[in-house]
Amino acid sequence: MRKPDLTPFLFALLVCASAQAQDYPSKPIRYIVATAPGGLMDVPARLLAEYFEKHYGHRIVVENRGGGGGVMAGDALAKSAPDGYTLAQIQVGNVAINPFTVKDLPFDPLRDFAPVSTLTSSPVVVAVDAKLGVNTLGEFIALARKGNINYGSAGIGTIPHLSGELFAHAAGVRLTPVHYRGAGPALNDLLAGQVQAIFVGLGVVRSQPSVKMLAVSQPKRLAAAPDVPTSAEAGLPAFELNTWFGVVAPRGTPEPIVNQLNRQMHAALDDPAVQKRLVDGGLEPLKDTPAQFGARMRRDHERFREIVKAAGLKPE
Repeated sequence: MRKPDLTPFLFALLVCASAQAQDYPSKPIRYIVATAPGGLMDVPARLLAEYFEKHYGHRIVVENRGGGGGVMAGDALAKSAPDGYTLAQIQVGNVAINPFTVKDLPFDPLRDFAPVSTLTSSPVVVAVDAKLGVNTLGEFIALARKGNINYGSAGIGTIPHLSGELFAHAAGVRLTPVHYRGAGPALNDLLAGQVQAIFVGLGVVRSQPSVKMLAVSQPKRLAAAPDVPTSAEAGLPAFELNTWFGVVAPRGTPEPIVNQLNRQMHAALDDPAVQKRLVDGGLEPLKDTPAQFGARMRRDHERFREIVKAAGLKPE
């Protein structure tokens, strides 16, 4: 029996999807941010909302859904209709750490999220208490080899925690994490001398005169902190770790809509005013195609699997 010709059916689907993209959006877009209001993730979210309304007339309603390390936000996105009217801004930990540290995660980020675009990248800054008396990364490593170095973590399984574990492995030293409910409390105890170091984004420490920044964990220097050497320049090339923020949609969102959003987000990231506000916040624009973003998600998922394993963490 001759197989049915599916060409007309596939063509009809393509035409339908294209027509849907032409009419998109016809109502406000719900934009879930996987953190509480006022955090670093709010910066690109609010900039994007402003840009889209000004240049395209699209209304984006930002909805902060903190809690559970981004699990609540991811779950809300995964359960939403794949029509382009619900998006979520996530960060690397939501894709690369939660699957290995959260027991019974109600969704699979690699399966249930459709990558739209990366937005920003940010390296980790190795920062120490200025009273510690070290001026270079090499001096800090030498001090750590003598023992008794504590570092502040934003919580078990967070980027500041695992960055410290990765640094200790790369440097061949032992560091003791002290866990807090966020980077702010960890910084407070660094300033109070209760911990000696933290591994955080530039925005957390850049305005603190009593904190010494020793290195950034990326191959090039940060535009907002040009005097801080890269980890490679400071003698530790193995300590390379970039965090990112990106936008995802529910699985099954029509490809024409995803591609349209990707182009519009890249246009926003090319805007000089947007770039300046990102850089001033310690963030740098990062433009991936949907395919590139998906590859980045899978790559970091596998990389952090090993980092989480080395840290001895198990799902809780």
